[in-house]
Amino acid sequence: MSLFRTELRRLSKRRFTRYMTLLGLVVLAAVVVGVFLTNQKIDAGQLARAERQADQQYQEQVRWSEQERAACEQAKAAGTASDGRYPDDCSMIAPPPRDQIEAKWFLPSTFNFKETFDETLIPFAAILALVGFVIGASFVGAEWSTGGMMNLLLWRPKRLTVLLTKLAALLTGILAVTLPAAVLWFAGFWAVATFRGSTEKMTSGVWQSFVLTGVRGVALVVVFTTIGFALASLGRHTAMALGGVVAVMVVGQFGLGILLDMAGVRFAEAWLLPTYALAWMTKKITLEDWNACNATYYGECKPATMDITWQQSSVLLSVGVVVILGAALWAMRRRDIS
Repeated sequence: MSLFRTELRRLSKRRFTRYMTLLGLVVLAAVVVGVFLTNQKIDAGQLARAERQADQQYQEQVRWSEQERAACEQAKAAGTASDGRYPDDCSMIAPPPRDQIEAKWFLPSTFNFKETFDETLIPFAAILALVGFVIGASFVGAEWSTGGMMNLLLWRPKRLTVLLTKLAALLTGILAVTLPAAVLWFAGFWAVATFRGSTEKMTSGVWQSFVLTGVRGVALVVVFTTIGFALASLGRHTAMALGGVVAVMVVGQFGLGILLDMAGVRFAEAWLLPTYALAWMTKKITLEDWNACNATYYGECKPATMDITWQQSSVLLSVGVVVILGAALWAMRRRDIS
């Protein structure tokens, strides 16, 4: 019997795998339903009503400015101290330009597929990456803790082949869930945009960008699944992977973030792993340092910036997978199995 098919069947039969997968899919479905219920399709009547509300807001600003200007002039004439409430020149109190009060401020939330869908791929990848990590850790961790790995190695003594076959079966199962879920995610939000928003201005370039972001999301799921599997194999227990992640995120990331902030390190976010995961999904993140002011020709203060790109993130993720999986394979080959 093929070891790969056996492992794939064992993965699909595990109750933990089924429950965790179902939980992840339910959460994804809840996100789609929530977005559907909290958005509306904008019609001509709503646009006209929003324009009237914007005009009313402008008129209120005009009346308030006139009242404040009159009060300022009275205070100046009477010589009453204003405690900095009014400027030296009362004519400076004026309403904002009419075009600065936009009608869209008064419109209900609507889902624009072109402008918003790209953002939804981040929680999609994050949720399935978490599911993949936990399933991957549990899949091999249970084998070690119950003694199943030792029994299997009596039948198949090639250690690295056994471990890599298990990983291949795991990734195949994860992709069998992730890829259809991605298609349904696209379809679900297309339906949301159709009935509760807009699908206008969708071009082939926009679709290509969305698909590439989706592919990066699937790759992120594969990476985290592999890391969870490798950590659990390295520690011979599911708790090794879960505990390691808690330690890295709570101690390594939050603690490091606080320490860097207290030390005044420039671009402290560049030292945190979530920044690179987000840059991988969004293609680029621009970090800003407002403590460093770059004055422009017009006297404006522009913060110093630092770009983190998806290429840099890909290097970090690749190195992480190679190091952790390599350590798991080395430990599998070298240590005593008993």
